[in-house]
Amino acid sequence: MEIGQKVKVFRLRDRVSPPLVKKLGQVGIIQGYKVTDGAGIGVVVMFDDNTSTWFFEDEIKPV
Repeated sequence: MEIGQKVKVFRLRDRVSPPLVKKLGQVGIIQGYKVTDGAGIGVVVMFDDNTSTWFFEDEIKPV
């Protein structure tokens, strides 16, 4: 996964807030990376509504 690449959220590992659940199935653009607490590298994704959040790489896939 590279910065600027379009990705789609296809699953969520953990329980999350309702606004984040609405991101399932949405397409966004990778803006950067996030070091997680030992579980790997996260990917920061920006969506069309100008919101961004991070996901594990196994929660998103290239479009």
